Amino acid sequence: MKTHHLTDMEFILLGLVAEMPRHGYALEEILSQRGVREWADIGTSSLYFVLSKLEKRGLVASLQEGGSKSRKTYSATPEGRSMLETQVLQALAEPVTAFSNLLPALANWPAADAEAAREALCHRRERLETRIVEVAARREEQQPLPDFVEAMFDYSLGQMRAEARWLAGFLTSQEAETMQKTDFKKELKPLYSPAKKDWVEVEVPPLTYLMVDGQGSPGEAPEYAHAVQWLFSVSYPLKFLSKKELQRDYAVMPLEGLWWADDMEAFIDGKREEWRWTMMILQPEWITIELLDRAISKAVQKLGEPPASLRLETLEEGRCLQILHVGSYADEAPVLHRLHHDVMPARGQTFNGKHHEIYLSDPQRVPPEKLKTILRQPVRGG
Repeated sequence: MKTHHLTDMEFILLGLVAEMPRHGYALEEILSQRGVREWADIGTSSLYFVLSKLEKRGLVASLQEGGSKSRKTYSATPEGRSMLETQVLQALAEPVTAFSNLLPALANWPAADAEAAREALCHRRERLETRIVEVAARREEQQPLPDFVEAMFDYSLGQMRAEARWLAGFLTSQEAETMQKTDFKKELKPLYSPAKKDWVEVEVPPLTYLMVDGQGSPGEAPEYAHAVQWLFSVSYPLKFLSKKELQRDYAVMPLEGLWWADDMEAFIDGKREEWRWTMMILQPEWITIELLDRAISKAVQKLGEPPASLRLETLEEGRCLQILHVGSYADEAPVLHRLHHDVMPARGQTFNGKHHEIYLSDPQRVPPEKLKTILRQPVRGG
């Protein structure tokens, strides 16, 4: 028997039938459940063709149960288990640089129009961010997971997030060389850089947001993740269209949310199933409905039908109290309790709008105790 290494597809399938004997259709299902196609280049070879190759090499044995290939049960032979263990130990011990088609493309960067190349990388980043959300969701759906499967997801997500960070840095450096980019966090500094010591009053001008409405806990309601995915999948094409056609570039703003409930004490008590929300991202005032429709059309190609509530809307908050909260989202309750029961009554103020949060940190990359969130409450009186 030859001792040459297994291909990725052979490696994966041999491992699955070594865990336990499996039918072909069961192998297809577990490849999908574990998100294998998201983190491994398993090619387009027929699953049964690869199993046949493994069988010819004496690494897999099959037992026919019916007339179709899918009724065959496949299991690893002793030789297959030995080969599998050898390759597992070699792969764990030997770091291998995974070269993607990105490197040859970067090497030939001068061959493409610079603006088109930057836009292509932006699309790559957008698709990568979407894939990160999808893989993370798939992992959560299958909890609890065996340690080794959890490690597979962690490694895959770590690789994708590392590439996303690199793309963000590279694109930032490229944009700095071309045209002046508007940073609304700097232009609206009093609104996006509050102190964390105490609540301060600010005057918020009318601002335009891309919005999607929903209800339920952000960690449990599927429509929440769908809404956030749509907001970013439209916001980035809007930025590209603005830059390309209007010669006006800007940094995509962070995710924000308006939160309310029929009983506002639901926030203090943590009754997340009662929460209602509007997730949103600030947009430049020069974004038109025509540009928005084109950006939505691009997102539809990837995500399908848009949420019915997806829209551009101007929000007028006026006088607000706000503070920078550093810590987990769960730790916001005491801060809001103090606002509602101490700060506002002492100032003679009452509610004049929905609770507003601005998420300055990515919860996928920043530990809970270091998350930075601006808490804002429109008020009147005083």
